[in-house]
Formats: sequence, C-alpha cells, structure tokens
Amino acid sequence: MRSRSVLTAVTMAAALTATLTPASAQAANVQAAGAQAGASKGRHHCPRLSAKLKWYGANRAKLQRTIDERGKCSSHWRGDERGHRPVAAFDWDNTIVKNDATDATIAWALKHDKILRPKDWAATSKWLTPAADRALTEACGTDVPVGHPLPTSSDAACADEILQVRGEAETMSGEQAFAGKWNHRRTVPEYAWVPQLFAGHTVKELRAYARAARDEALAAPIGSEQKVGTHTVPAYSRYYEQQKDLLRTLEKAGFDVYIVSAGSEPVAEEWAAGVGIDREHTLAIRSVVKHGRITTYTEGCGGMPPSRGEMIPYIEGKRCVVNQEIFGIKGARAWQKQDWRHRIAIGGGDADTDVTFVGDATGTHLVLNRNKPEIMCRGYDDADGRWAVNPMFIEPLPRKKEPYPCATGGFTSPDGSLGPVRRSDGSIVPDQKDTAYGEKA
Repeated sequence: MRSRSVLTAVTMAAALTATLTPASAQAANVQAAGAQAGASKGRHHCPRLSAKLKWYGANRAKLQRTIDERGKCSSHWRGDERGHRPVAAFDWDNTIVKNDATDATIAWALKHDKILRPKDWAATSKWLTPAADRALTEACGTDVPVGHPLPTSSDAACADEILQVRGEAETMSGEQAFAGKWNHRRTVPEYAWVPQLFAGHTVKELRAYARAARDEALAAPIGSEQKVGTHTVPAYSRYYEQQKDLLRTLEKAGFDVYIVSAGSEPVAEEWAAGVGIDREHTLAIRSVVKHGRITTYTEGCGGMPPSRGEMIPYIEGKRCVVNQEIFGIKGARAWQKQDWRHRIAIGGGDADTDVTFVGDATGTHLVLNRNKPEIMCRGYDDADGRWAVNPMFIEPLPRKKEPYPCATGGFTSPDGSLGPVRRSDGSIVPDQKDTAYGEKA
C-alpha cells in the first residue's frame, strides 16, 4: 500500500502553541519568526523553477511560493521523517503532455492490429447500447476467431466504429453508444471502455504498445496528424517543458510526486516513466487481471468492490484514489475531503475529471485551460487565492467568447444533470470570462 501524510506549517504551529504557556508561546513565536526570516533570506538556495520557461501571469510565483512554504526550504520541514513529505499530484493527458496518451495508444493499437475480437461486444461494457453492439459487430465482422486480432489497420469501418464509440460515445451513424445509470462524478463509460478494449492482453503486452505509441508520438512533428480508419487524429505528443521543470523542482524540494490519470494504468505508467515518475507513483484505471490476462473488470476504491467500470479515477474517483492510495484512508471515508495534513499540497489538471482532487490541494491548484466548465469556473473564481490558470503550453486554445455558465450549468451532478457551481460555503460562483488563453485570440 502507498501511504503518505502531510503536516503543514499551520497545523504544526497551532499544535505547538497550544502546548505552551503564554510566555513560552511568545518566545516560540519569536523564534519561529526568526527561523522564517532566515528561511526567506536563504530562499535563493531553494530549488527554483526555471526563469527561462514561460508561464502565464503570476503562476510561476504561485507555484514557487508553495514549493518554498512546504519543501526543504521551510523552517517546518519534516520530510526526513517517514511519511511527512509534502505531496504533489497531477493529471497526465494534456496536463503533463500535449494530447492524449491513451488515445495515442489506441490509435497505435488500431494501426497495428492489436485489438482482440471479443465474443460479444455488448460484454465489453455494461452500458453499451444495442445500437453500438450492432454497429461494432457489423463493422468488425465475425470472421475473425474470438480472441484473435481484428484487422483494423486495413479495415477502416471497424477502426472507425471503435474510435467513434471511444471518442464521441456514439456510433458512426450518430446513435448513442452508452446508456443506463451511472454516477457521473465517479465514472464515464467511454473512459472505462479503454482498458476494456484491451481485455485478453497481458499487462506486459499493453505496456509494450504504450511505449511504442509514446516513442512514435514524441518523434512526430508538432501539429502533425494521422489517419486511423477515416478519422483524422493527432499524430504527435510532447512532454511540456514547464511541467518537466516543475516535476524536477518539486522532487528536488522534497515533494512526493504522483500522477493520477483516468486512463489505463499500464499506459499511464509507461508514459510517466518518460519524466521519471515510477509505477509506484502512477495511479490510473487498474484492470482486474485473471490468469495473467486483462479483464473487463476494474478495481474499486473507497469500499467499492471490483466492477465493470462503475468507479474509475474520474472527478470524485480521483479524490478517492488519492486518499486511499497515497494517504492510506480506507472505506467510505476515502470519498470525503480530508483534513489539511491528509491532502496534497499541489494539484494539477486540465479538465472537469480533475476538478475535485485539484481543488483539494492546500497550496496551489494548477489548471491548464482546455475550456472545461467546472474546473475553469473554480479556477477563475479563485476562492482561496491559490488557483493558477494557464493556457496550454503548446497550441493553446483561443479565448472562449462566451462566459463559462458557472451560475447555471457548470456543475455535473451524480445523475448527469447540470446545475450551478458552488463554493464550499454554498454560495454560487458567478459566470466567469475566459482570460488565460492563447496569444492568437
């Protein structure tokens, strides 16, 4: 089990003062102030984010402030004691890398005939509609024996249906691909379907596909595209230089750095290795493996048993995974927001799937702008003054012309309905204008 705890300067100072007499408390405060002043004077010796890499506005300073407050430079540093290192956690796709590593891996697999024919497409997801089952069956055929590779490199119709169901949650004819009931803050069927697509493979095989896809995407020119079936999809990916620098700086400053992804875990592990994040620190959708083969079942969290995708690291699911796997919090409590010392110091993401765990951070909430409503509403509202909204570092989006509908439809409820985004005190976040966007607006 992966277990960490974080003690903050505020928590420790409060605990210390509570145990002292007024006179000794005053002396302790003077001593602490002196130590803090000494730390401030020595800040130039702390690990620093590169001044050569461009960040938007004051975002570099906000991140550096948290590094200085929580890292080895802090007078309250206790990271040398077991379990007391501050934690930083980041989403992967479009947060640390440009473009989606999971989609790149699927594209590579389709181009190299690595998807195995299931006995029944409907069995790949509990929410797959009869229309999607028919479309996939008709497009991919039944000539290939069950468990053997589908010829998706040459069969454009089959590749198209798989990509359309994964990417748009619909068939090529526009029919709904998934239906039924699920908790919209714990899973989304087209995300859960990705590791289910690789059922029948070994984890080792899927890692090899992910490595091949990663190497190919990193070698492709920025902006390049490729044809898979008749779909045009990105051909390239890049690790963001600013994020690589941030991860390195955090590790030098004593932080425990994690990746928390809504992609398949073997895929995320191989891509994360490219920036020095090991498997122990990479958390994603964890498939149940039986007889050495990936199944269509995924591991649960927060007291939930293995299921067919009813819980993945998605919105509240990411909080659960962080609480359970990093801080060792078990059962239903893992779904709840924790006390200060059992929360991450820095969180980073780009989409609503990240909004809860990024919002739980006690130091800096880093958001890359991809125009996703809830996380942008919270980022621009900046309720605690520690949100840092940044345009994407490569091919940033232009300004969103209409304000984000925070007051009416920015929040997705568990039943899928839309409502207002609310602050922790229950007040409604007003609609927010887009202000951190690409220069070519």
